[in-house]
Amino acid sequence: MEITYYGHACFLINIHGKAILFDPFIGPNKLAAHIEIDAIQPDFILLSHGHQDHIADVERIAKHTGAQLIASHELVEYFKNNGLTNVHPMNHGGRIQFEFGELKMVNAVHSSSLPDGSYGGNPAGFVIKSADQAFYYAGDTALHLDMQLIAEDYNIDFAFLPIGNNFTMDIRDAIKAANFVQTEKIIGMHYDTFPYIEIDHDAVKKIAEKENKALLLMKIGEKVNI
Repeated sequence: MEITYYGHACFLINIHGKAILFDPFIGPNKLAAHIEIDAIQPDFILLSHGHQDHIADVERIAKHTGAQLIASHELVEYFKNNGLTNVHPMNHGGRIQFEFGELKMVNAVHSSSLPDGSYGGNPAGFVIKSADQAFYYAGDTALHLDMQLIAEDYNIDFAFLPIGNNFTMDIRDAIKAANFVQTEKIIGMHYDTFPYIEIDHDAVKKIAEKENKALLLMKIGEKVNI
């Protein structure tokens, strides 16, 4: 899989010719000012919850590319009212086969509201299983025991986990989360974008190394293959 990082919690993942974009927050992110939004060409857009720092560029990218939006029922209804038509609503526990593979919507412990103050549905994470790999995108979440259930159904190769603390897990809880889903590879997200979630990169890497976890902190715009 080829993974491109666009800052905060936004990743583009290419799986056997299909591109999946998670939680697009690029335009308002000063750290991602060098990213050309209209050059991003996803086939699908997945949203974990309704906060502005996860949905800011949804309409722009979806209308430009025709990408299918996959999100909770409440988020889909919000974006349908804003003109999007290529949508697929889901909710926790749903396990659907898409062109890129199997997608399961799983629990996240956070909050969710939309920019207009309306209810944004329950926050969620996602597990994606392709023909040869499976990964967990946790979304914004605290540590919770439901993560252990993921390992019962999937062999997780790597996990996107928030490590910025304050609004989500910190690195110590992210390591526990990785243990719960039984993976040794963590791709960090939801850090450095705002003062509240700035981290010491060297310190978190040392903590991960001590716990025998491979922690990847990608640069914005960087591509990696896993």
